[in-house]
Amino acid sequence: MVNLKTAHKRFLKFQATAREPGLTAVLIVQVLMIFVAVPLVSMGVLPEVVVALLFFVLVIAILVVSSRSYYVSALVMIAVVLTPFGAFVQADHPSFLTECLSAGGRLLGISALSYVIVRAVFANGRVTLHRVQGAVVLYLNFALFFSILFRFLETVAPGALHGLTQAATQSTSGEFIYFSFTTLTTAGYGDIIPVHPLARGLSNLEAIIGQLYPATLLARLVSLELEHRRERERRRERNTSRSEK
Repeated sequence: MVNLKTAHKRFLKFQATAREPGLTAVLIVQVLMIFVAVPLVSMGVLPEVVVALLFFVLVIAILVVSSRSYYVSALVMIAVVLTPFGAFVQADHPSFLTECLSAGGRLLGISALSYVIVRAVFANGRVTLHRVQGAVVLYLNFALFFSILFRFLETVAPGALHGLTQAATQSTSGEFIYFSFTTLTTAGYGDIIPVHPLARGLSNLEAIIGQLYPATLLARLVSLELEHRRERERRRERNTSRSEK
């Protein structure tokens, strides 16, 4: 029992040490997943299951180093079971049920990851570069979250998005992620257009989030980090001048 308590204390200490560097690691893995793995899947170089598995390896890793919530861990375990199962079955036998399993698992995973990121980014203490990078991860999560909703809506109501190259049950996640990012950033190239009222509503909501989040929370975190650096530099200059005297 003593050994278990000691191991638990060491693990909690490891969590406290690894929390902020873990945000940077998550950002790197997430960028690789979105901008490297997803395009390769769309090209047919990799199976789509790779993206689902890679994402939940990412989720489990960040929970190990950052989360102490048993409820969040339980949600992740459910998501880990649902998503790969839905993805594997979807590849051979696409159906509404398997899409529900896959979408539900991914939404649970992203929600759990976002919850952990929010707690780490907006925790007490000074704002660091790691926290700013964690806020960027949260911004990318918005695009992933809405891409799943768009894909699920296209499955329920085929034709909700006009311009997709394939049906939702046959298309890769790349098209939906692409449309989600162009909506989040309000780029709006016009090659994929929301037609269904729900798709338009989701697009409007995502565009509003995409404009307000960087202009408010993310900008505030960056300004606090820069102010901390300037204050640290001023302290160094004062200490240097005192030592010279």
